[in-house]
Amino acid sequence: MKAASLKEIKTELNHRSSNDLLELCLRLSKFKKENKELLTYLLFESDNEEAFVQGIKRQMDVDFEAVNSKTFFYIKKSVRKILREVKKFIRYSQNKETEVTLLIYFCLKLKDFRPSIKRNTTLTNLYNRQIEFISKKIESLHEDLQYDLKLELEELKS
Repeated sequence: MKAASLKEIKTELNHRSSNDLLELCLRLSKFKKENKELLTYLLFESDNEEAFVQGIKRQMDVDFEAVNSKTFFYIKKSVRKILREVKKFIRYSQNKETEVTLLIYFCLKLKDFRPSIKRNTTLTNLYNRQIEFISKKIESLHEDLQYDLKLELEELKS
């Protein structure tokens, strides 16, 4: 089966009743965890972005505490998993300020992680790539936010 284009889907959804749309959303949420998470964000958390960000930060704290730090192999796997989760939540939000805030927090947790990531080239490179990505994203924000976030970024670089 070939998937329809976004335009075709949008046109078809315009012709459906609200009850049909409700049924389609509920059916869609049954198939993938990401669909259900996105609907949860859109319905319950999108109106309070700050609480959403704080919830993700708390989850990151828990995830970093759970990292198996016996070998760098397990640390790398866990850190990549945490970053993947953070990026998924960033996609849900589509807010550039949220994106930068969460990535800065991720880098802060990674920098403070023990054993030090400086002893592993892969983790250091991952950290540096995120720092570069953050600095590019900051440029697209409002000037007041840029100043505050650049201060946090400089703290991470030092």
